[in-house]
Amino acid sequence: QVQLVESGGGLVQPGGSLRLSCAASGSIFSISAMGWYRQAPGKRRELVASVTSGGRPNVADSVKGRFTISRDNAKNMVYLHMNSLKPEDTAVYYCNADGKYYSDSYYYGDYWGQGTQVTVSS
Repeated sequence: QVQLVESGGGLVQPGGSLRLSCAASGSIFSISAMGWYRQAPGKRRELVASVTSGGRPNVADSVKGRFTISRDNAKNMVYLHMNSLKPEDTAVYYCNADGKYYSDSYYYGDYWGQGTQVTVSS
């Protein structure tokens, strides 16, 4: 069993900052990529940023220059540093981990967290 737990969401004014954290735990052999997705009401879930185990980031154009992603491989944690937040950043943010896990045997798959709400409003 694998669990992803996000934290750090909340209400922030436009131009403000937040840091999201996600901790993966359980039957993890290795995680190749960890990332953040978001879903606003009435919209599809979209990739915000991801990072490989080697530290290579992939950041969506809509947040490039404002958001950065970082990762602590030893702790199986990923962070999303969000600056200059805009109302259009309002969404539920989900953590994702893509890797190799084990139960009775090894398997590849990806897991999701339960989501954390980010609301940008004055």
